[in-house]
Amino acid sequence: MSDAVRLSLRLLAAGRLIEREVDALMRARFDSTIARFDFLSALDRHGPLTLGEVSQYLLVSNGNVTQLRTRLETDGLIASEQDANDRRVQRVRLTRAGESVFKRMAKAHAACVDALLRDLGPADKNALMRLLDAAKASLRRSLSKGGAAA
Repeated sequence: MSDAVRLSLRLLAAGRLIEREVDALMRARFDSTIARFDFLSALDRHGPLTLGEVSQYLLVSNGNVTQLRTRLETDGLIASEQDANDRRVQRVRLTRAGESVFKRMAKAHAACVDALLRDLGPADKNALMRLLDAAKASLRRSLSKGGAAA
């Protein structure tokens, strides 16, 4: 097995461990999911977005985003509005209730991840972030050239 394959498996395993714990937290404390949290997070970071933009930020299909949108709107956490420049385009945004819920979720998320990674010191965290940024840049370059099969 190549070093790249071993690395990718470790990255996936670490990511899945964090994701599993954060999802369990969201379910237990907020009767929600990590997917809903991620959707709200994208709107918090970027402001009103089209569903296509949300899909791109979350790296999920439009169908998944549409289902999440429906549930988040039903719960009053997001609202749809027409784009100011193009009335054919719908954007979703956080409502006041959504902002309030997201702030509580984000605080709990940060505390959870801090606890999960508490054994890593600041220097290790910074080094790992630099290395992961480099890996992400490499992945994007590869994907922009047509992916690994190119």
